Amino acid sequence: MKIRLENITKTFKTTTAVSNLSFTIEDGEMICLLGPSGCGKSTTLSMVAGLEQPTEGEIYFDDVPMSGVQAENRDIGMVFQNYALYPHMSVQDNILFPLKMHHVPKAQRRERLEKISNMLQIQELLHRKPGQLSGGQQQRVAIARALIKEPKILLLDEPFSNLDARLRIELRDDIRALQQKLKITTIFVTHDQEEAMSISDRILLMKNGVLQQYSTPQEMYRTPVNLFVASFLGNPPINKLPCTLRDGVITLPGINGWKPDALEPVFCGEVQEQAVLGVRPEDILVVTEGEHLTAQVAAIQTLGKEVYLRLHHGEHTLTACLSWDHDYSIGDTLKLKLRKCYLFPSEGGL
Repeated sequence: MKIRLENITKTFKTTTAVSNLSFTIEDGEMICLLGPSGCGKSTTLSMVAGLEQPTEGEIYFDDVPMSGVQAENRDIGMVFQNYALYPHMSVQDNILFPLKMHHVPKAQRRERLEKISNMLQIQELLHRKPGQLSGGQQQRVAIARALIKEPKILLLDEPFSNLDARLRIELRDDIRALQQKLKITTIFVTHDQEEAMSISDRILLMKNGVLQQYSTPQEMYRTPVNLFVASFLGNPPINKLPCTLRDGVITLPGINGWKPDALEPVFCGEVQEQAVLGVRPEDILVVTEGEHLTAQVAAIQTLGKEVYLRLHHGEHTLTACLSWDHDYSIGDTLKLKLRKCYLFPSEGGL
């Protein structure tokens, strides 16, 4: 099912949670609503679900306006952060509850239960109570309950935030495979940029209720529209260096004889004389020859196959992400070369 939001605004008394939001989700697409806490992600999801009504604007499902259509009549399945399972019911009864409420015949209920429990690998848990399950198992049951109705839209509100890191990776891979198999239009709310980039067809990034960028993960990472987008995506985050741009020449205070503009930086927004040079940690290379920027190693963090170096040059601090093929020591002086860099307006160009 195709979803379209047109000029959606939601206010709570004097607070505007979502401001003039417009975007389209194609049939069978999975998008992530991404952004920091309080940016309007869950409010947007609640409006799509019918749990909240927009103050202004309209939401369309396959070009049908949803104004006045109650949540139970929108053909959606929802999965929440806290699972919301009935503790006194067995797993089987929890999953079947939506079908019983809609008076689906018993034989059809049994058939759907077998199909969805096999799909989510919870066949052996059907006669247990939720209190006897691990967090990951409870989340699978919650997903099964949402999908057994065979909804046209699946809404996921930070479903993995209560799980440990390894289990989150396993479950997000499972939910992505399941979504692609069922070809169900899905909105996934998260504040975890790695989670969003790993499973979504497109990401909608928000800040203070305002849409910042709506694009594929690759496009958002490689060509951010402003400094907020560039800073939010990437771990470690992008390096930000105040600079000036005069007659096409970039100058960084306290650094002489180094011209990063030779790289032809990517311009993000309308850059004036006062600007910010953005460099992603993985775009910093250590070289042995040539006139390049020098910096001292101030801190070292090893992470498996990669090593993060915090580097100082005068008043400037950089983080570099390098392969672990060399032993670095604190105090080492390194020559650095940039593979790619970005230029932003000094105020971020929102």
